[in-house]
Amino acid sequence: MRVYESAEDYLEAILIVGKRRSVVRSIDVANELGFSKPSVSVAMKKLREGGHIEVDSEGYIHLLPTGREIAERIYERHRMLTDFFVYLGVSEAVAAADACKVEHDLSAETFAKIKEHVRRTMEADGPEWTKEDSDHPAEMKR
Repeated sequence: MRVYESAEDYLEAILIVGKRRSVVRSIDVANELGFSKPSVSVAMKKLREGGHIEVDSEGYIHLLPTGREIAERIYERHRMLTDFFVYLGVSEAVAAADACKVEHDLSAETFAKIKEHVRRTMEADGPEWTKEDSDHPAEMKR
């Protein structure tokens, strides 16, 4: 089943909120993305039906293995691309916004080559993109 960009954004938001808090609710995802609660509810239903998340009896959202894999892949791309763009001299806000656009469209092959290049280039300068997630300034806010 093809996962669309919007689904990737929702899964990434669930992952990010989950890193900050012990539980994730639909309202947390709505706040993270700046979307309405009804829009998030519709998306959560689709993600649940697609086998990417589960919602427990208390309304807490949990990533299932397929959802976690997608979320982690997109989040890694987001973080690495944001930091690389900042390294190139782009402002933090513009870098994060551009990373959100690019993270979904790169092939695995292209991203692997960019990642390889970034590691070689930035490691010499003490890259900040390897720091812990909780310290990372470039989170979602679309």
